[in-house]
Amino acid sequence: MFRLSEQPLILVLFASAALSMLVPALVALTMEDFLTARSFFYAGLIGLFVTLMIALARGRRSWTGRNTDLVGLLSLLAAYVIVPAYLAIPFQEALRSTSYLNAYVEMVSALTTTGAPLFESGRLPPALELWRAQVGWMGGLMIWVAAAAVLAPLNLGGFEVTLVAAPGLDGTGLERFQRAGILRRVIRSFSQLAPIYAVLTLILWVLLLVNGDNALVALCHAMSTMATSGISPVGGLQNGESGIAGEMVIFLFLIFALSRVSFTSDTSVSRFGLHMDPELRLGALIVLGVPVLLFLRHWIGAFEVNAGEDLLLGLRAFWGAIFTVLSFVTTNGFASADWDTAQAWSGLGTPGMILMGLAIMGGGVATTAGGVKLMRVFALYLNGLQEMQKLVHPSSVSGMGTVARRIGRQGAYHAWIFFMLFAMSLAAMMLLLALFGQGFEQATVLAVSALTTTGPLLALASETPINLLDLGAAAKLTFAGGMILGRVELLAFIALLNADLWRD
Repeated sequence: MFRLSEQPLILVLFASAALSMLVPALVALTMEDFLTARSFFYAGLIGLFVTLMIALARGRRSWTGRNTDLVGLLSLLAAYVIVPAYLAIPFQEALRSTSYLNAYVEMVSALTTTGAPLFESGRLPPALELWRAQVGWMGGLMIWVAAAAVLAPLNLGGFEVTLVAAPGLDGTGLERFQRAGILRRVIRSFSQLAPIYAVLTLILWVLLLVNGDNALVALCHAMSTMATSGISPVGGLQNGESGIAGEMVIFLFLIFALSRVSFTSDTSVSRFGLHMDPELRLGALIVLGVPVLLFLRHWIGAFEVNAGEDLLLGLRAFWGAIFTVLSFVTTNGFASADWDTAQAWSGLGTPGMILMGLAIMGGGVATTAGGVKLMRVFALYLNGLQEMQKLVHPSSVSGMGTVARRIGRQGAYHAWIFFMLFAMSLAAMMLLLALFGQGFEQATVLAVSALTTTGPLLALASETPINLLDLGAAAKLTFAGGMILGRVELLAFIALLNADLWRD
């Protein structure tokens, strides 16, 4: 039987969450916000004490008990459901003016890297704004590690599409990695990835500081960029001080969410190199192709209002489209300060359906990005291309090509299954939200935002921004469940039905 108190991963996660509370406690103390400092400090101490007592009570069994793939998968699911309940305690205690349910949904939003804000900019004190971004940053690191240590050995999380599904190993090395205990896998993956994640965040923070953002805003934006959470203490990049230079820096770091090969070589498919990586190729095509089409649309509209010769305004509009497209295809959700420039230039709005479509496509496999994932989209495209070639040349024989070798023999089949499951989940969530009082447009935006873990869609994808505080309790819990489902993916839940996982 799976018992939370006997699982070392859960104990480690709770201890890490408790230790992380000391950061906002110190920040609040330096700002003389003693209520917030006490809330986080006491919650952290209590969490550490309870975790220590459970570990001592269980003794050796806590670390040498069942250590299987099932434990890893259930621990990951439990982390997204239970850990936010603990993270929300100091948040609600420090804010006082909100309910525990709102605090819980806010923490689920942050930990799943969705970044859907319940509170308008300026309502939260600086320590709580930092806490939101910090939880999102920790959630990004958690999914990085879980992708290699938990999902890859089970052929989940997009690895089911690739030719070799385990990180960095093949042959007997792959078998040894899969036989290793889940805790050893997590420790190994954490030791490899955490330094990269932390160093990249630090570099981005320094670059944003150099470009004019203050320390808090720069740190929150740096953590939100690496985690693709889109959390901002000032309501978005347009309210920051770094301007277009800061956007260019963030643009470069968002590339890490397009493909895992861009930041690590721990997958065997990385031997093909960056220039042959299909995810980066497809991502580059989207980031360049969609803005060009949007630019042409607005350029034609600008001539109708006699603004077509304003070259500077046109270039700003083009940059705003490029940045925003990359931001939403990586499910980060930061909008460029020049995203609205195109509308001012031509008088035409940009349909929110485009942003939702980009978020659904998603970023790279085993990155912090959500959505369907570029590798699955590429597998479906490749399969469609091959079928059309068979129709035109039914007797031809051709090779797969170097780029297509990342796709397994059943990759397109698995990608299609996932896409259908995603569509069914989207429809089911929309029905539930409609049942709880949401209109069709609101239900669509909420469902896409949750399942793709792209919270800023709530403000940009509909004509009227959606305020989560206006939702009822049932709708909020449905939205929280959708965020967890979108982060872990429905295939992981279906994998729990596999009888082989439940055997000792």
